[in-house]
Amino acid sequence: MGRAIIHLNVADFAVAVERVMDSRLKDRPVIIAPEGAARSAVYDMSEEAFLAGVRKGMALRQALRICKDAFVLPPHQDRYERAMKAFFKHTLPYSPLTETGEGDGHLFIDVTGSHRLFGPPMDVAWRLRKEIRQALGLDPIWSVAPNKLVAKVATRLVKPTGEYIVAVGEEEKFLAPLPLSLIPGIEKDDFLRLVEFDFTKVSQVVSLSLKQLRVLFGNRSKFLYDTLRGIDFSPVLPEGNTESGILLDYEFGDDTNDVANVESVLYRLVEKSGKQLRHRRLAARRVALVIGYSDGLCCIRQKKADPATANDMALFDLAREVLVPAWFRRIRIRHIRLICDRLIFPPAHQLELFPQSFEKNRRQISLMKAIDSVRSRFGDHAIRTGRTRGDSCACRPRRRIVGRS
Repeated sequence: MGRAIIHLNVADFAVAVERVMDSRLKDRPVIIAPEGAARSAVYDMSEEAFLAGVRKGMALRQALRICKDAFVLPPHQDRYERAMKAFFKHTLPYSPLTETGEGDGHLFIDVTGSHRLFGPPMDVAWRLRKEIRQALGLDPIWSVAPNKLVAKVATRLVKPTGEYIVAVGEEEKFLAPLPLSLIPGIEKDDFLRLVEFDFTKVSQVVSLSLKQLRVLFGNRSKFLYDTLRGIDFSPVLPEGNTESGILLDYEFGDDTNDVANVESVLYRLVEKSGKQLRHRRLAARRVALVIGYSDGLCCIRQKKADPATANDMALFDLAREVLVPAWFRRIRIRHIRLICDRLIFPPAHQLELFPQSFEKNRRQISLMKAIDSVRSRFGDHAIRTGRTRGDSCACRPRRRIVGRS
């Protein structure tokens, strides 16, 4: 008997919570966005607003032009956090191996081997859905599959409401007819390159051998080969051990205020973070910096990554934007900490109206693939970018789990 992973997903989680609080919102187009801000952007939207063309991150003014009858509500993060904790609490009696998302209504539950206690996995999923509907008023989609990857795709397939069961050994058959845009972990550059060869379905790419994929995608070929066949061994991490972020520290041997030195260290930390993210098939939605000064004071700044990314160069651009407001004092820097958190599966990609704007991103990802390939064969120090040459000190990074706030 193989693994049994349940994925519960409350579609449009913020809207679902608001509808529990106010039943008048049911079946109406709803947009969650901070009102009054000059550049207010959509935080979440209902299925009705989505079908009208509203998307997350869209300017509120534009969203209201598209969906004129939408009801606009400000975000209530405290409500969503309380709802997510209650949602999570209902799953614990069935398995301690329950992995939460970032307060977005997603839960993975490993119920492998628990059938003698609770019955078949699909019965557990059905029971959980019933309990959550009665206790919280939320109606999660659910799927049962042999791994997290396939379970997540299954719930994407039946959104906004439904259920799906993928049996052990049926992973490749299940994925074969699906569009590539539904598969998590496929980067934008991969997607555009596949479209260049007129590949739009999983079955078309699966027909290629690993050797043929290596010609097109180099170091990414093994990942694509496994992913499109539904192969995923990543564990469901128990509460308290969920890898919600990557944290890397650097202590300068001599306190410094040299810009080149600081940026070279920062890029080294970004490279290590990006490598770990790509290895774990995740992308960061937020980058934060902690600057420790010689006099003991610290400054913390952060910036949202939109879209989520594991691209070294995109991460560095974000980190450098954060560095400017964090480094506002004339005191020398003693310590720097980089945090990449709010990790998710990379979002599904769609073709853009202006694909030429992504040519730069295409070149960057191709370069990183080549660098990853060289380093995996000859070691991390086999190749270095010119930006890191300003680093005159021995780097002593350490990685640990970032706790959930």
